[in-house]
Amino acid sequence: MARAGVTKDRVAEEAEQLADEVGLESVTLAAVAGRLGIKLPSLYKHIDSLGGLRATVGERATRELTEVMVRATAGKAGPDAVSALAHALRDWARAHPGRYAATIAAPRVSAGAEPGQVQAAEDAVGLIFDVLAGFGLGGDDAVDATRGLRAVLHGFVALEAAGGFGMPADVDRSFDRLVASYIRSLPAY
Repeated sequence: MARAGVTKDRVAEEAEQLADEVGLESVTLAAVAGRLGIKLPSLYKHIDSLGGLRATVGERATRELTEVMVRATAGKAGPDAVSALAHALRDWARAHPGRYAATIAAPRVSAGAEPGQVQAAEDAVGLIFDVLAGFGLGGDDAVDATRGLRAVLHGFVALEAAGGFGMPADVDRSFDRLVASYIRSLPAY
């Protein structure tokens, strides 16, 4: 019999919290089971594998981040929307570093990803496409701009998380300037 209060969602929540504390790659099934107060074999009543648990964390994290970015960009367009999206992503990634790490890889059904994972990623990218559509971008140009924005933001967030900005200058100012530079690279608004 499953321990009272332990559900698939509760297991995922515990794994998310653990990922934010110790890093996604350090999450183990034994650690999650221990935090839930259950034995490892009991965990398999709720999940199928460590990979499956990490995929669930990734899907949930991608959905959460997308919701945060949707709220941040609501009612905004052009440079204001891009800036709001960038700041929302950075703030969320700093608050949830393990979950953020789970959002990076692009899930593919052909590689074994579940349809829900793929849909969550498509929704996130779709939001970025929508924000960039205000600059007249579509097709391959929108893909290029989306990849560029993800690379700019992830590069900054990853360096910041790793303590890569040791100079005494204001990191927030640097981030704002980076986002402004990216916006200037887009077609005129």
